Amino acid sequence: MNNSLRRVDLNLLVTLDTLLDERNVTRAAQRLHLSQPTVSVQLGKLRDIFNDPLLLPGPRGMRPTARADELREPLRQALESLEYAVAPSSPFDPAQARQIWRIAASDYGESTIVLPALPGLRMAAPGTRLAILSLSPTTLARQAEQGDIDLAFHISEEAPPGLRRRSMFTERYVLAGRRGHPRLKRRPTLAQFCKLDHVIVSPVGGGFQGPTDAVLAQRGMTRNVALSVPHFLFLDSVLANTDLVAMVPSRLVRNSRTLQTVEPPFEAPGFEMLMLWHERVHRNPAHQWLREHMAKSI
Repeated sequence: MNNSLRRVDLNLLVTLDTLLDERNVTRAAQRLHLSQPTVSVQLGKLRDIFNDPLLLPGPRGMRPTARADELREPLRQALESLEYAVAPSSPFDPAQARQIWRIAASDYGESTIVLPALPGLRMAAPGTRLAILSLSPTTLARQAEQGDIDLAFHISEEAPPGLRRRSMFTERYVLAGRRGHPRLKRRPTLAQFCKLDHVIVSPVGGGFQGPTDAVLAQRGMTRNVALSVPHFLFLDSVLANTDLVAMVPSRLVRNSRTLQTVEPPFEAPGFEMLMLWHERVHRNPAHQWLREHMAKSI
């Protein structure tokens, strides 16, 4: 065995992996079920072993050194491989699990997938913890590869290649407005639709055009988009309190008490919602259980 390995306690490597993830001694100690002084002592040993500070004080917790950044991914992969090698072959027991899962989703994915799955998840696996992270499409693949997220929910058109995927459902759009809206008593004509004052959800911020406008442009028509918002949560309040209308995914408003919907006067393009994960957790029993639970809950 290599001499450098003989002088390293495996527990120290587990501590280092947790410290690099949390970048905070107190939170790392809580995850490891150790005292803060114990983790501080272990960090000191790690600094001696690697002849590097590894983590330095920063304005928002601890900041990894360049050497620590180099260690993070190889260390994570090595520990995952070792955990898989020594893991018992018994099936995953959610009732006894102490798993921490990290899921990336937009507010739409939170409302339509995560929220329906949450009660059953808490009941079946009460000892687990779930962290919901903001969806970042441009870094999604890297986050999954590095273990920063375990699952993601995103539309098929923007899903990065190289990730495992499972179709959750196909969504369609409806025209929504406040209950009692005078222009939504019946399905509007195309000309009436274009005269309405619309709201659009622009995830990138500030956009005033979307798939609906592309369909209208093909027919030589335009609509009046009076407001652009960054997410669906604010959109619901806007529609309920004004005479603005919006093309909205049907699952968001199907149980709404404040909004009413009608079919748009044209065939609006929908989207497919996917569950995405990295190959590194594909065969892990705990993650397999989580994916099945999410799929069955929608």
